[in-house]
Amino acid sequence: MAYKGVVDDFRAIRELRKPKRIPCVACSEEFDVKWYGKYNYEEFCQDGNKIFEVLKASVDEFGYDWAWVQIDDCFEFEPIGVKVKGEGNLLRATYGYLPVNHDTIRNLPVMDPLSNGRMPEKLKAIRLLKNHYQDSLLICGSCAAPFSAVGLMWSIQESMLLLLTNPKLLYEAMEYWLEFYKRYIKAQRDSGADAIWLGDCNAYGNMVPVQLYTEHILPLTKILVEYCEKELGIMIWLHNSETNLENIISHLPLEASFENIGPAADIKAVSDSLRGKAAISGNLDPLEVLWKGTPELIERETSRIISACRNNPGYIFNTGEMNPRDVPEENMRRMMDTARRLSEY
Repeated sequence: MAYKGVVDDFRAIRELRKPKRIPCVACSEEFDVKWYGKYNYEEFCQDGNKIFEVLKASVDEFGYDWAWVQIDDCFEFEPIGVKVKGEGNLLRATYGYLPVNHDTIRNLPVMDPLSNGRMPEKLKAIRLLKNHYQDSLLICGSCAAPFSAVGLMWSIQESMLLLLTNPKLLYEAMEYWLEFYKRYIKAQRDSGADAIWLGDCNAYGNMVPVQLYTEHILPLTKILVEYCEKELGIMIWLHNSETNLENIISHLPLEASFENIGPAADIKAVSDSLRGKAAISGNLDPLEVLWKGTPELIERETSRIISACRNNPGYIFNTGEMNPRDVPEENMRRMMDTARRLSEY
């Protein structure tokens, strides 16, 4: 259950200090919309009032310590002409990409998060959540990191090829997104967001080796993280869905507040290696455990993960990835009930 002082606990974890208790969250929006049952996802994602209504109901029912206003990956790509598709309970996704050249970048608009596309509705939901919960709930906004944004504008395939064939063009495109995300994240902070979920799954280590990440992706990502953490005072929650320890360690120079660890990682090894260096969250498997598993398996896995990380003051319990919408309600309750029971120090 959200509690007074929870935001202070997240800030303590950010500083690698022991919180009052371990915060417990879940990447649960798809599940929450289906559980609530009043709207399908396509209706939910377009209306700030509906986003607030669904997230408030699910927070109050399941006891998440955050409101995760991630919604979908398309908010900032629709206004620049990228085609997207979503219907019913299928999340919107990009599919009609822009031409890969310098002219495209030169002709991109200077987007205003306060007026373009669905972004104002997302900001409205953040304001409503902050006004309702104040500091008894972490309000977490979201955006893509610059490299993943290029993949959502030009396709993952093209962004990967540019790492090898034309890093100068890739850098130019990433710079556009860097400048936009400074404005977009500031707008979310001004609306009440305490943290930003910075999605960079296109930079996942199985697709981008450490050397290429460090040379071509990390520098501009670091500029954005530093601006947010130091200039805006907002916490950055990096999510590459990373599972490999070497890749996770390569993210340390970013100095993000938290990194969410992917479900296949050895969470104890990650926690032990990063103790005193960086804060992490994760990493219960949302597919094989939360969706397909029994309540008994979920309780065992939740207990195992928290036990493995309990001696690390820089730890938050979370799932390793987005939870499927068809997770049984009993399973979500068992995970959150178990996590809360074990969260006290």
